[in-house]
Amino acid sequence: MHHRVRNTNSRRLLICLAIAGTIFASGAVLRSTALAQSQIDELRSQIADRNNRLAEIEKEIATYQSELKKVGGQKATLQAAIDRLELERKKVQADIRYTENKIGATDLELSKLGLEIKSTETGIELNRQAIAETLRSLEETDQDSMVEVLLSNDNLAAFWKKIDDLEEIRSVIADQVSTLESEKAALGEKYDLSSKKRADLVDLKSQYADQNEVLVGNKAEKSKLLAATKNQETEYQKLLKAKQAEADKIQKELRDFESQLKFILDPNTVPTRGTAVFRWPLDSVIITQLFGGTEFAQQNPGVYGRPYHNGVDISAPIGTPIHAALSGVVRATGNTDAVAGCYSWGKWTLIDHANGLSTLYAHQSVIKVVPGQSVSTGDVIGYTGNTGYTTGPHLHFTVYAKAGVSIKQFSDFKAVTSCGAATTPVAAPEAYIDPMAYLPKP
Repeated sequence: MHHRVRNTNSRRLLICLAIAGTIFASGAVLRSTALAQSQIDELRSQIADRNNRLAEIEKEIATYQSELKKVGGQKATLQAAIDRLELERKKVQADIRYTENKIGATDLELSKLGLEIKSTETGIELNRQAIAETLRSLEETDQDSMVEVLLSNDNLAAFWKKIDDLEEIRSVIADQVSTLESEKAALGEKYDLSSKKRADLVDLKSQYADQNEVLVGNKAEKSKLLAATKNQETEYQKLLKAKQAEADKIQKELRDFESQLKFILDPNTVPTRGTAVFRWPLDSVIITQLFGGTEFAQQNPGVYGRPYHNGVDISAPIGTPIHAALSGVVRATGNTDAVAGCYSWGKWTLIDHANGLSTLYAHQSVIKVVPGQSVSTGDVIGYTGNTGYTTGPHLHFTVYAKAGVSIKQFSDFKAVTSCGAATTPVAAPEAYIDPMAYLPKP
């Protein structure tokens, strides 16, 4: 009789231990969570403040972009050029502040994630301890075999009651195991999120460096302009005329050379026209000049060497990210500004695509890729600028039949003393393709 009572009490003790373990773990987790939650709430408040600041800076950037559009439409004067450079400087500085705040917000998010992960790990460990303690107690008190348990009872009802007690213990432990598995899965998700946040932070830091490079270039351009004109409008107009004359000469010699090239485009080697195989290289599309015999090209045939424009011009403030229109491999990059007086593409990138086409991105302020590098659709390959011969900041986007375009030094096709060893894409007229034939409607 005493043995049966002791056995029953042992089973009840085990159930109590299991439940107590759960309560102990839950209580410890709650205390730990409460402490962490106050820190997490503080971080959330700081993140909200950062986000409000980011919204303010975004409005500031939008204002500068609007003002830049107005300045871009003004007559080409020295004051307009200085105003544009100053506005671009302010916009880039705002971009830098935005990136810095974004980095700060990401740091806070990482800190919050770290606290949440630590809190989850603490909960898992406490639950493990509770389960381990319960199992140890079960092992110490449950030494009787099933036969011994059966023989120790006067009837089957008492036996099955003990079996039910064991099942209840197993159920409690199973619940604990399920809790651990759920918390482990949650912890894994938080680790994944944390890793992504870290990757975003690396990208933001890279963007910050790019924006600083744009800003350095802006300051250099302003200093160079003031030094060349000595802050005199008459000197500025002389400079513009000299640049245009030199650019006309370079373009004419290039187009004369290209007109001698022979290329027959096989329609089967390129996508069907009207198929939107490309994405726009800029997120915001403001077209200032289309492909072909545009009014500007007809009125200024010297600018392009013939009366048509060989690409699409898209207006954008200096420092706007340029995206790869399609996945491909960078064939070449160049910088005609590296040679004094070579007024051409400025900083440019040529990408070859698997569909038989190549794309050119010209007048960049910063080039982010190198020859031989593989890029995916939408990757940032550079930033818009005002390099080369331009009448304002924009991206020049050209599409070629890949088989019909090659890279040459200017000195390869004529004695262009102002360009010398600078490189440029060259193609027969038939190899130029209207970009609009492969772009979605803007």
